[in-house]
Amino acid sequence: MRVIDIHTHPILREDRRGFAGAAQLIARARAHGIRHVVALGDVLGFGRSPTAAQIRTINDETHALMQRHPGFVTGFCHLNPTLGARAVEREIARCVARGFRGLKLEIANNAADACMRPLMQAARRHRLLVLQHAWSMTKIGERAFHTDPEDVATLAARFPDVRIIMAHLTGCGVRGVLAVKPHRNVVVDTSGAAPETGIVEFAVDALGADRVVYGSDAPIRDFGVAIARITGSALDAATQRKILHDNAATLLGLP
Repeated sequence: MRVIDIHTHPILREDRRGFAGAAQLIARARAHGIRHVVALGDVLGFGRSPTAAQIRTINDETHALMQRHPGFVTGFCHLNPTLGARAVEREIARCVARGFRGLKLEIANNAADACMRPLMQAARRHRLLVLQHAWSMTKIGERAFHTDPEDVATLAARFPDVRIIMAHLTGCGVRGVLAVKPHRNVVVDTSGAAPETGIVEFAVDALGADRVVYGSDAPIRDFGVAIARITGSALDAATQRKILHDNAATLLGLP
């Protein structure tokens, strides 16, 4: 079965092997039948709120990986919205010129914050996907920068013509699925914590098979375990094929 992994981080500073480590990860991906990966960069390599120079470094590494593995790696542009509209728009333009197909947001700010507007407007203009980190784990003091599923729903309602991927199905859980259900511009990726029986089936029942897409979060998570979330589910073969390949191919404009 062909697989597209929409959520990977091939280069991590803690690995220290750089592109050699990324090459090993890509070799493992190919061994699992993965035909294409989305590289999201080392989004926490410089901490929660990287500077403009650090953002450029992360995206330069992703671009270099795209060049080393043409046709296999698609890059998403990492951003820190708190740096302001000018910095965000400049970096998006730089990444679009290099062939990036999406934007990646982590925990520099909450997805419902006003600072998201410039990048969402740019995403609309350039027809970019927006992959937003999310997790059902609100704690006192963390909502200032941490995005819960309800915050993704707020973002989706404000920008209904921008396609959003809410990361971490098994981190967002049932609460996350229900939060974004009314918003047809949101799909969820299947990455996250340890596999949970029935959660992928629940997402398909609630959202439809077209709004669930496979992602591993490798190397933080294992490819085999991540794929088995889908192949070990009770879903029929056609639905599994949509989640593992076809939905991502459509989102990314791949054949």
